[in-house]
Amino acid sequence: MANVAALKDKAARAALEHVEDGMRLGIGTGSTAEAFIRALGERVASGLRISGVATSERTAKLCASLDIPIVTLEEMPALDLAIDGADEIDPALRMIKGGGGALLREKIVAAASERMIVIVDQAKQVETLGAFPLPIEINGFGMMATYLAIQKAAAALGLGGDIVLRKEGDGPFITDSGHLILDASFGRIPDSEALSAALHAVPGVVEHGLFLDLATFAVVASDSGVTVIKRR
Repeated sequence: MANVAALKDKAARAALEHVEDGMRLGIGTGSTAEAFIRALGERVASGLRISGVATSERTAKLCASLDIPIVTLEEMPALDLAIDGADEIDPALRMIKGGGGALLREKIVAAASERMIVIVDQAKQVETLGAFPLPIEINGFGMMATYLAIQKAAAALGLGGDIVLRKEGDGPFITDSGHLILDASFGRIPDSEALSAALHAVPGVVEHGLFLDLATFAVVASDSGVTVIKRR
């Protein structure tokens, strides 16, 4: 397979073709999103006019360094298009996201957008979600009670596996919104909709990394070129 960075750049530039002058953009987080941001910066420097909402502080800093105009979602609460990557994506464009720790803001921005384009390399395509650990953003208060409730909800759906607190250095990883993340290695998730509902029913869960019914289409880069996959 071609260099992964080159594939990400190829997918990012293909997605950039859907960005029009004057658009209100949701701008994602992660290595693939960063490839898009760098390509977007080139277009902005050449005269493209856009306004962007960043899904993380990391994305906002990169955009600022490239002179990409950024506003808050409060200032611009309705967006034309969100462009982001994914950790896994299935044929129905259901996704697992949150490997970069920005899943809450990414989901809020995606939901505020009329359309969402997902940019991935072919290694992120799966038949069934679950090989990538599912990130679950939780409130720090009552962490153990929330952990046990998640474990119980998953077991009711026949799902097991390790659920671990994400770390950063010697301490826990803290999201931009001040929350913790549990990474759940459930393995194959046969019913992502049922798991989504079960996790949302746990009081300590702020959000989870199952992105369902949000992507309009995916741009997938492989050795043989770029393929566009629309939702079934």
